Amino acid sequence: MSKGKVIVGMSGGVDSAVAAYLLKEEGYDVIGVTLKSWEGEDNRCCEIDEARNTAFKLSFPFYPWNTVMNFREKIVEPFIDDYLRGRTPNPCVLCNRYVKWETLIHIAKIKDAEYVATGHYARIEKMNDRFAVGVAKDKTKDQSYMLYNLTQDDLSHTLFPLANLTKSEVRGIAKDIGLSVAEKGDSQEICFVTDGNYAEFLERERKDEIPKEGNFLDTKGNVLGKHKGITHYTVGQRKGLGLALGFPAYVKKIRPQKNEVVIGSVEEIFSKTITCEKVNFMGIAPLQENEAINAKVKIRYHHAGENAKIESLGDKLKIAFENSVKAAAPGQSAVFYNNDGLVLGGGIIADVLD
Repeated sequence: MSKGKVIVGMSGGVDSAVAAYLLKEEGYDVIGVTLKSWEGEDNRCCEIDEARNTAFKLSFPFYPWNTVMNFREKIVEPFIDDYLRGRTPNPCVLCNRYVKWETLIHIAKIKDAEYVATGHYARIEKMNDRFAVGVAKDKTKDQSYMLYNLTQDDLSHTLFPLANLTKSEVRGIAKDIGLSVAEKGDSQEICFVTDGNYAEFLERERKDEIPKEGNFLDTKGNVLGKHKGITHYTVGQRKGLGLALGFPAYVKKIRPQKNEVVIGSVEEIFSKTITCEKVNFMGIAPLQENEAINAKVKIRYHHAGENAKIESLGDKLKIAFENSVKAAAPGQSAVFYNNDGLVLGGGIIADVLD
């Protein structure tokens, strides 16, 4: 007897291919879908042919789905706007919610499917009558940080077949069943900036709006030299500054209104307090104003996390860390976890206070 119909988002890589295979083996009626979200010379996020080949080999239906306009509106344009504001955006967080899940769930409704699934390394558990994403078995590949923005409705319809597998186990399964993507490498860059050169991408997209050169300043306001334009820099950056100061120099802050980049020593890029906006609560109900909790907070994908007190300021959160964190960057996400590795919520870093 079928366990139900599931729409599997397929990127053309090994993870989503094995996710589809495992669900089919478990008795689900699988439908594969690849979202074509970007048109470029090296489009790694929408490799339709490889996903179609996997679907053909495993004998389930497959459909490509055009999301190019939606992706540009909800991901690419905000990404550019953030860089022009001196921020360091994380487009994958927005894409997961507003393109991938929004579209997959829309397709599920059309196809009368009960579930959607992807090849993300994460798990879903229920706590306090709420769904929460949790850290996967393979902590080196865990993607729970990138999924904190999903809604309760999203999670109630989602399956993560790779939750209890390591990457090597996934590759082993793919090899055993003869999938051509078994040894395919992982994508490392943002899908619409595949060479990692964000400044060049911004120049192509918004040439007339790109800020020109301005001043490098130290933390006391002294001019240190000229920078190439704020879109070339991000908080915590060390390489490519072109400054000889006699000590390792880092970007501490970007001031778009004055077209200034503030430089500091490694000690000066640590901070203990940040605020977050656009908060999504996941494993707990939204905090009421002045209500506070303690949790472990990650300020970037590869951050190990730091214990902190999280307090609601109404439309924002204040996060006070037990120990200072390095290079908290406005535009990145702060994601908070409980002791069991479940995501309680997260938000976009708005300000670094000290």
